[in-house]
Amino acid sequence: MLCHHYYMKNTHLQHPEDSILTGDLTALDWFLADGDLSVKIDGAPAIVWGTNPATGNFFVGTKSVFNKVKIKINETHDDIDRNHSGNVADILHRCFDFLPSFDGIVQGDFIGFGGDDTFCPNTITYIFDEIIEKDIIIAPHTLYATDGEMKDAYVINDMVDMEIFDDNDYVKFVQPKCWQVDEDFDEIVAFAKQMSCMCEFLTDKQSQQVQQQLTSVIRAGPATDYLTMDELAFANNIYSNFLRLWSL
Repeated sequence: MLCHHYYMKNTHLQHPEDSILTGDLTALDWFLADGDLSVKIDGAPAIVWGTNPATGNFFVGTKSVFNKVKIKINETHDDIDRNHSGNVADILHRCFDFLPSFDGIVQGDFIGFGGDDTFCPNTITYIFDEIIEKDIIIAPHTLYATDGEMKDAYVINDMVDMEIFDDNDYVKFVQPKCWQVDEDFDEIVAFAKQMSCMCEFLTDKQSQQVQQQLTSVIRAGPATDYLTMDELAFANNIYSNFLRLWSL
């Protein structure tokens, strides 16, 4: 049984921890609510593949398949060479050769090429129990539908606990699981709310800038590195405790 089923526009979803930067503390209440928790695997780049509704042909691409203007849908290797370059093109060529056909549209994250047991495609390192011998590793996570063109696609399911794809000779598929939240968050949430009373929150524009800087901090090292947080706070003329709240 799926934990979530919804129809929504194909737009960026705000991370819960980033929402507090502008004073939206609803994420804290969510931690205490009854429900399930799912995790999206953190790969890069995003890979979209399936059947192009306009042509009926198999395609691969990045999120640029959903562009309103400069649409980049790849139905051949020549399309990939025309639309992409460098590492992204290399990845898409492999995906075009090895991903299974699918009567629909699916998005996943590229985790890496096989031959190792440790992968860090974005900001999180994943360690497998054994060396992955497959050519590519993909984490499918979202299904789409469209009533017309690809640019009008909308989310129909987040694929949590929905295993559509089995490993084949070339592809290792990994998917997030769903589990009950049974951790006692009461004290942590109460402390976070107490900290928030001492914070001056940001405007939307300031928040976007700080989010980009925080992403750089995460890539460089632990997000709880207070020295780095203090430097970031000083650069933006905000209180260090405010970023410690974000880190918490």
